[in-house]
Amino acid sequence: MASSSPSSPKRLLEQLLELRQQVVEGSQKYLTAWGSPCNPSPALENLARYLALRQHDLRDLQLELAALGLSSLGRCESRVLESLDAVIAILAAAQGLSHKGPSYEAFYAGDMALEQHTEALFGPPSPHRRARIMVTLPGEAAEQPELLLQLLQRGMNVARINCAHDDPSVWEKMVAHLRRAEAQTQRRCKILFDLAGPKIRTGPVAMPPGKAKVYGGDRILLTAAIPPVDSDICCQVACTLPEILAHLKVGATVWIDDGKIGARVVGIEPAGVVLEVDKVAPQGKKLREEKGLNFPDSQLSIQPLTEKDRQDLDFVVRHADLVGYSFVQQPADLQLLFSELERRQARPDLGLILKIETQRAVQNLPTLIAAVDGCRPLGVMIARGDLAVEIGWLRLGEIQEELLWICEAAHVPVVWATQVLDQLTKEGLPSRPELSDAVLSARAECVMLNKGPYLLEAVALLDELLARMQAHQHKKSQRLRALYSWR
Repeated sequence: MASSSPSSPKRLLEQLLELRQQVVEGSQKYLTAWGSPCNPSPALENLARYLALRQHDLRDLQLELAALGLSSLGRCESRVLESLDAVIAILAAAQGLSHKGPSYEAFYAGDMALEQHTEALFGPPSPHRRARIMVTLPGEAAEQPELLLQLLQRGMNVARINCAHDDPSVWEKMVAHLRRAEAQTQRRCKILFDLAGPKIRTGPVAMPPGKAKVYGGDRILLTAAIPPVDSDICCQVACTLPEILAHLKVGATVWIDDGKIGARVVGIEPAGVVLEVDKVAPQGKKLREEKGLNFPDSQLSIQPLTEKDRQDLDFVVRHADLVGYSFVQQPADLQLLFSELERRQARPDLGLILKIETQRAVQNLPTLIAAVDGCRPLGVMIARGDLAVEIGWLRLGEIQEELLWICEAAHVPVVWATQVLDQLTKEGLPSRPELSDAVLSARAECVMLNKGPYLLEAVALLDELLARMQAHQHKKSQRLRALYSWR
């Protein structure tokens, strides 16, 4: 609601000058915490300023600026101080005062930096769209060279190989087929190897005779052993990473099977951790092996690099353009990967994709970006599947927006991932909600598709959709091209 008594232009100018000073001073707190107080990169400096700016509630100020025909600062992510200076300069000039505004080049320098970082990470864009398309390669890509050729022809810019599946002998075939397809099409395609990381999943399941599902109020014993164990609780399931059980406390939340079963820790026994189901469909849900486990409010001390990841890195550093890092949550996790890459003499242009899939990773994202700044090309993947379970479905929409803003402020490219055009890829026809989701994905620098029988159709549709949307939208900004529907 707009204020009934707006500020005078003089008072607005005073407010903006005061805000500018607070942003400059406040940014030093972040730069000092990141160890870059004296000579930060332009990207890191802008990120610090953005975080300082967003400590303020600017909604009333925005309304007043918009009413005067001025920028409301709602699209200042890539250029915080430049946006403030541009508005201050206009207000000052209107009152016969002087304040130096930014040049055209300086105002758009952050946007240019983001484009340069995107090209360094994902390669040049397709001629008709800026957003890249990343495709998760199915196992068939190792035996069907024509599949890689067709994917490139339909618009794939980045091929993703998930190290959780197959092995180096299969990956090597995929890489060879892709490089041949590049030569045939004269189109460059980067390769992302996604390290599997620690996979916390359900192991063997034991259920009482005649019981196929769990319901609200049921109790489950989460155990380190292969069920059944000696316990009064009949529903039992093993955890594939048993060391985490020691970190769970009574009251902690546990999600099973991508959030389909929700439970709380109600007891600790010698045999394991007792869970009580409090969120599940009324018709119940089968408790199955090899389903994901999430612990959103527990501090788990888990090494993000497994022994398998280290073995896979021997192959990855020779063939990858990008490395995807799962379960990264703190700067120490990055140092762990950096030391492994250095040991293998990885190329300095080997890009790094931080997969943001936990609440702790969200909270530490600025610190993670600062820890990589200048080391190697950097991108961020919004891993919306695990992230939704970790932070709650209700918050996913706002958090994915905030992650986009933070990354734009840091001039870091974003991968929009998980279930994009999922129904189309699997069944051949898209749903209306997933089309709307794909439209929103155009604000990211890269959009990821998962594998499925109709993958080629999904790539072709996404290619056209992203090309259409960039005429209307760039990041948060609406683009007002001429409308043709009502001529």
